[in-house]
Amino acid sequence: MNRSLSRFTIATTVAACTVLGACQKKGDVAVSDTTVAPSMADTTASAGSVVSTKNDWTDAQILAFAKTANSGEIAEAKLARQKATNPAVKRFAALMIADHTKMLADGNALATKLAITPDTSKSDVQDLAKNGDKDLKDLQGKKAGKEFDEDYMGIQVDTHQKVLDKLNDASRSAKAPELKAAVDASIAKVQDHLTQAKSIKDNTLKS
Repeated sequence: MNRSLSRFTIATTVAACTVLGACQKKGDVAVSDTTVAPSMADTTASAGSVVSTKNDWTDAQILAFAKTANSGEIAEAKLARQKATNPAVKRFAALMIADHTKMLADGNALATKLAITPDTSKSDVQDLAKNGDKDLKDLQGKKAGKEFDEDYMGIQVDTHQKVLDKLNDASRSAKAPELKAAVDASIAKVQDHLTQAKSIKDNTLKS
């Protein structure tokens, strides 16, 4: 009887230890999961920081981007006014010269007023300048006529869309209230230019 009771006690103890061991292992897993959680949070935070860099514009960079965009549009429009043959394209080119010349002057005046020197170090500014130079060179190599008109308006649609997207980003980063107001006004103007450019490209030149 005592031996049976002793064996039962030992068996019960072993079983209990086995269960506790299993529970301890589960506890270890739980601790491990808790340890992993912050890592996942860090990954999420890291991803968030990557997204936030999209709008990371300084006021000086915004002014540089606007200046580059306006200068490029003026140069291409002056060439288009000489080589375009379609009346609608010629009128559009004249509008680009007038609007972007004013926008360029306003931007320079605002930079002076805010005592900000435009900063061209941002890749968006450099890419815009590089692409603008390439587009101008391509247009210079085109003969006057329908092909030039189509290429010029195609460039206008692409460039205005890209500039519009960047200005929307820049507007959210602008620190100086006057600069933000100027960027928002530019967005409305560029959107209008884009709408007209699409209409000429997709309708006028295909009629």
